[in-house]
This record gives sequence, structure tokens and C-alpha cells, in this order.
Amino acid sequence: MDHVLYGLAANPALPSAVVDRLIAEAGTAADVPTFAEADGTELAEHLAARPDLSPSQARALAAHSEAVAVRLAYDGRIGAADIDPGRRPGAALALLDVGRGRPEWARRFATDPVVERRVKLAGCPGLPSEVAEALAADRETTVVEELALWTERADLAARFAAHADPGVRRAAAANEATPADALAVLLTDSPEIQQPALRNPSTPAQAAARFADHPALLLRQELAARPDLPAEAGRRLADDPVPWVRANLAENPAIDEPLIRRLAADRGHDVQRSLAHNPHVPLDVLALLAGATRIGPTLLPRIAAASPAEVEQLAVSTVPALRMLLARRRDLPAAVRDTLAADPDAKVVKSIASHPDLSEAQLRSAVDRFGAQTAAAAAASPNASPALLEYLATGRLATHRALHAIAHHPDATPLALLACLAHPKSRRPAAAHPALPLDTLITLLAAPDRETAQAAAANPSLPLGTLLALLP
Repeated sequence: MDHVLYGLAANPALPSAVVDRLIAEAGTAADVPTFAEADGTELAEHLAARPDLSPSQARALAAHSEAVAVRLAYDGRIGAADIDPGRRPGAALALLDVGRGRPEWARRFATDPVVERRVKLAGCPGLPSEVAEALAADRETTVVEELALWTERADLAARFAAHADPGVRRAAAANEATPADALAVLLTDSPEIQQPALRNPSTPAQAAARFADHPALLLRQELAARPDLPAEAGRRLADDPVPWVRANLAENPAIDEPLIRRLAADRGHDVQRSLAHNPHVPLDVLALLAGATRIGPTLLPRIAAASPAEVEQLAVSTVPALRMLLARRRDLPAAVRDTLAADPDAKVVKSIASHPDLSEAQLRSAVDRFGAQTAAAAAASPNASPALLEYLATGRLATHRALHAIAHHPDATPLALLACLAHPKSRRPAAAHPALPLDTLITLLAAPDRETAQAAAANPSLPLGTLLALLP
């Protein structure tokens, strides 16, 4: 029944005293035969995710497990005063990593016999100067590599760029603190070092541009994605024989309009789809792309940035795919939103149906006109009424996607949720829904499906007596 306890640990209705009991259980679970499958760490991890943990509860959980202590440190639930670096070195290093550790800890870990701890320390920000120098001279190359990758000191990064070990030079090539002149030199190194240097925004653009005709595909691909790509290099990359390179170039906001229009006719794999995601693509070009390639249900940067006049223009476009893309915006003027909700094309209405400001009547119209094509989107709308959700869940429009949306909807009715339990993808969220009938909920606690039982145990509608009965 460990999975039921995991669900119980996440239950938002759990009284603080019961949380205390579960924390104690997490500390002793490893010694209890019935917990052979779980050593208590997983239970502690579920408890650590609770937003209502008190400081004392967080400290108690941290005492049970190093992994949990590390998570609590990163989440800001415990601080330096709560940690003994000798007992919880991982948590102490996590606090150093987020800038909330103590300088003396950094000095301690700089000479730690465990290499992994020195590696972790080398990646922490704001290291004292003497600690950074000690790590730079470490006998283990992995420690030096980590420092070369993360140091914020330009002088150290420059030293690492000239290091004898190629792994250290490769790390320095990826570090944005490495000086531009050192990065330009690294571009003359081996390909495995040239690649991170080309990806590094601190590398001079003109030095990088020389790779437009390089025989190594991966190097041209990195260059094509640089946001400071010189125009001449972009024109040469547009003739690259590999579509992957041209697709990277197409999405690059640095390319100019003539090059955008040139790439719009490129039928290479993913080139046109990538171009549609370019924030500077002209709307007339986007209209061609929308009709020529599958873009998917996403809000494109150019659509998101469209001016009020452009929005009006897009709303009456003769290209349904373009109207569909506009319908992904959630800040549309009311008149435009209503126009799209009444659109004759199912894809457009499906795209607008989950809009938070659509009325119940508009949602009903979408479902009546296009049926299963718009059912899931209508069910995801915050304005979907309990009656509409029940209608979608129990009739011919009960698609898997619609049921999944209904199971997550706060206004789902008991009858709708019972229908959701019949389908695998919607069973777990339905089991966690507070509107689920109590008798069904209690039955699900013993469900053979562990995920469903765990979700039921996390349901805030469980009576306190039932919650207590689940405890060992």
C-alpha cells in the first residue's frame, strides 16, 4: 500500500498533525517489512512537494534523506542554519549552488576527498578567489573542466582556453565569460572544441562566419542558428545541401526579408515549418507557409506580435490555416474573437474553443456544428458549464481527449467523472477530482491500478476518518 501513502502525502486536505505522522513514517519505513518496496525516501519526496510544509517539517524531512534535503535546499525550504555540511554535504552544495551557502563550506569542499563533491563545487557561482584557484589546480581533470565551464572570471576562463587538456579547452569554449580573443583562437582548435565555440554568443560573429562553407555539418548547423549571423554567411548557408542547416537558418531572427522569402520556397525537410516560427516572417509569407506545412497548435511569435490592424486583417484572411493560427491568441478584441468562434472552418473553431472568454452559447455552437472535432477544446474552456461537460462525457462526443479535459475541469459533475473513469488516460485525474462520488472514491483506494489508487488517496474530498485509516 506504499502507493496509497504517496497519494496521501500529496493530499492538500491533510491536517498538519497527519503530515507529522507521515514524516515520522518516512524515517522508519526502511525498517518495516511491509515497506520492502520503498525505503522511505520516495514517501519523503512526495511529502517534500507539499506547499504547506512548516519549517520544522522541512527540517525533519531533510534529516531523513540526502536526496530530499537537496530538493528542499533548491526549493528554498531549508537554509544554511538547517544544514550540517558534514552530515548533508549534498544539501550544503545545493545551497552553495543557489548562492545561499556559507563561504567556509566552499573552502571545506575544495579539499573534499570525494571527487564528485569538488566537481559540484566547481560549478557553483561566486566562489572565493582562493577556492577557485585551488579547484583550477585540482589533480582531477573533471573538476577543472567543470570550473572552466562555469567560472564567471574572465581571467580564469582565458587560462582554461589555453589549457593543455582538450576537455578543459572544450569547456572554456562553451563559457560565455571566456574573452572574445580567446574564443577566436579556440575556433582554430579541433572540431569538438569548435562546436561549443560556435554556439557561444561571446564568440566574434566575423570569426564564426568563416565556417559557412566548412565540411563539418555540425559546425555549419551551429553557425546557422547564431542570432548575430552576418548577412553574407546567411546567404551562403541558404545554399547548404543539408536541410537541417537550412531549417536552423530559417528560424534565425537575424536573417533579412529577402532571405526569408527565398527560404519560403525551400521544400527541404522542416525548412518551411521552421521559417513559420521566425519572429520576422512577413504575414503574406506566413500565409503561404500556413497552407503548405503542418505548423501545429502553437502561438507563433509573428502572430503574437501582430498589430491591431494586422489582427483585423488576419481574422478575415482567405487562408483558414492563418485564421487558425490567429485563434491561438488569448488577447484578441471581442469582435475578432467572436468572428473566429463563428468561423465556418472546424480547425479555426477548434483553435478558439478553449479561449477563456467564450460564452456557453458559443461553446455549444462549436460542439453542435463540428462535434468531436471541437469537443476536447470546448471541454477545456473554463466557461464550459457542468451541463455541457456532462453532455460531452456521456454522449457520442466522449472522445479520449474530451474526457481527459473533463477530468481536469473544476466544474465537472459526478456523472461526468464516472464516465471519465472508464478510460485509461482520464482515470487518474478523475480519481483525484473532489467532485467524484465518495463511495466510488473509497472503492478506488483499493484499485489494482496503483496510479489510480494513489490519485484517489490524494483527493481532498476524503473524510478525515478515511485518511487516518490509511495510515500504517
